[in-house]
Amino acid sequence: MTAHKTLDPTNDPALRSWIDGANDAHADFPIQNIPFGVFRRAGTKEIARCCTAVGGTVIDLSALHESGLFEGSLIAGQNVFALPTLNEFMAMGRPAWRSARERIIELFLEGSSKVRDHAALRERALVPLARAEMLLPAEIGDYTDFYASVHHATNVGSMFRPDNPLLPNYKHVPIGYHGRASSVVVSGSPVRRPLGQTKADDAAAPSFGPSRLLDHELEVGFFVGPGNRLGEPIDIDAAPDHIFGVCLVNDWSARDIQKWEYQPLGPFLAKNFATTVSPWIVTLDALRPYRLPGPYRAEGDPAPLAYLTPTLKDEAWAIDLTLEVLIASVKMREKGLAPARVSIGSFRDMFWTITQMLTHHASNGCNLRPGDLMASGTVSGTTKESRGCMLERTWRGSEPIALPTGESRKFLEDGDEVIIRGWCENGTARRIGLGECRGVVTPAPTSSR
Repeated sequence: MTAHKTLDPTNDPALRSWIDGANDAHADFPIQNIPFGVFRRAGTKEIARCCTAVGGTVIDLSALHESGLFEGSLIAGQNVFALPTLNEFMAMGRPAWRSARERIIELFLEGSSKVRDHAALRERALVPLARAEMLLPAEIGDYTDFYASVHHATNVGSMFRPDNPLLPNYKHVPIGYHGRASSVVVSGSPVRRPLGQTKADDAAAPSFGPSRLLDHELEVGFFVGPGNRLGEPIDIDAAPDHIFGVCLVNDWSARDIQKWEYQPLGPFLAKNFATTVSPWIVTLDALRPYRLPGPYRAEGDPAPLAYLTPTLKDEAWAIDLTLEVLIASVKMREKGLAPARVSIGSFRDMFWTITQMLTHHASNGCNLRPGDLMASGTVSGTTKESRGCMLERTWRGSEPIALPTGESRKFLEDGDEVIIRGWCENGTARRIGLGECRGVVTPAPTSSR
């Protein structure tokens, strides 16, 4: 597969910005990116508002709007950026997102003076990333998690059903479950080890207590823009117009709780105690140079049904996105050691694409709303290093991971920090980063029983 050729001048790798750090080769947020988020200045009680990032600078989009710098664009009316979530902007649709992105690029291009030469506006609107408190980018009404990696599904299936690892429906229908929106937290939030009911294989009865098999899950999420009315499906060719952008997700999982409870109805308390998302949402327009015709299929795999097949093959929106997971234990942080990489893989290896996931979700008439979050499920590939969770990476704990301090990990321990990063890079377009998704595991609460 090859990346979709660049068609949009805003993806031009020659574009440069006057913002410090934006032109660095490994910058996550060059002028070609323009992700969207929500922030306030750290240590203040300011009202949260919408922002973007260029280089190492957070840009207050509300301040730009109040200064009249979006006049003539499709968002020149109501200042949706003054709101504490992106939901209203998401609801405006792709033409408005594109118009805003184009105007922001215009304002911060090298040679543009409207903001650069306005000292008072710069002081008001530009904040170093280190001095910004990033918040959840949207009010998430609903959260759905998919199971879109055939490699992950096969690996996990082979552990528990070695004679029948992949169930017969997998290659025909995008499998997912409804998660818990109330426990979605932004990167940097602590994640408390959950309590739950488990049953050891040699135990006569279950017990209740802290999960012993806490795991991370490397995932990619995407936010819904304009939704659909109840009872009205979304056509696969229209799906990109309903996707505001993508982010990083860690859908934390308690594997011992999951093993005991998941039959007959699937994930429940093993999954709903915390889901961490990165603060930045990267638009499909920014990712255009990294679009692939995909999705992943092996020889002999069935073709998707017609409702999951775009009219144009390269509109499936597979994405050439590299992803990695790193862990830093308490001892590693005390010694000043860099986080240790435990896996690296690619989103191009997914069996189902984000447009297929969204289309299938709405195919029965389920109504999606601006700000709804969907996630891919664990991203895993064909190699050991590309397995996206500890369950796979250590093969149920039988192959522990060695850390630089001499410690080893079968699953996560209290104090461990899990860091997920993602970026697109192909040598012809500018590198586009998704930032980071971080969380530190804290001890379980004391059980009252």
